[in-house]
Amino acid sequence: MSRGLNKVMIIGHLGRDPEMRFTPSGKPVTTFSVATNRTWNSSDGEKHSETEWFNVVAWGNLAEICKQVLTKSQQVYIEGRLQSRKWEDPDGNKHTSVEIVANEMLLLGERKESGWAPEDHPESDFPTDEEYPF
Repeated sequence: MSRGLNKVMIIGHLGRDPEMRFTPSGKPVTTFSVATNRTWNSSDGEKHSETEWFNVVAWGNLAEICKQVLTKSQQVYIEGRLQSRKWEDPDGNKHTSVEIVANEMLLLGERKESGWAPEDHPESDFPTDEEYPF
């Protein structure tokens, strides 16, 4: 029997403060978004930058920790798995979303001043691929 692998690791900045809710059974769940940036030089030497946004979901004790320690603009390492969800809205439109279900979170860097937003700094405040040797 073959085995599969579903693992994702990202380093980025929080786009909003985490939001915590509770399931009907009382289990905590926290959601937040993380922006990652990638920069590269094209063959003609022109510098390019691309920001990718990820929705992150944390459950249980990790959900409580994320809500307590994370704030908008902080740099964070998230490890987990990808999960896709499909649903139909009241108008009958079908939707699909992909999110990271976190199983590990590490706070990186220092706290940023409030008011800093990743979309205001598309390349200068994000790490480049060259800064991470993995």
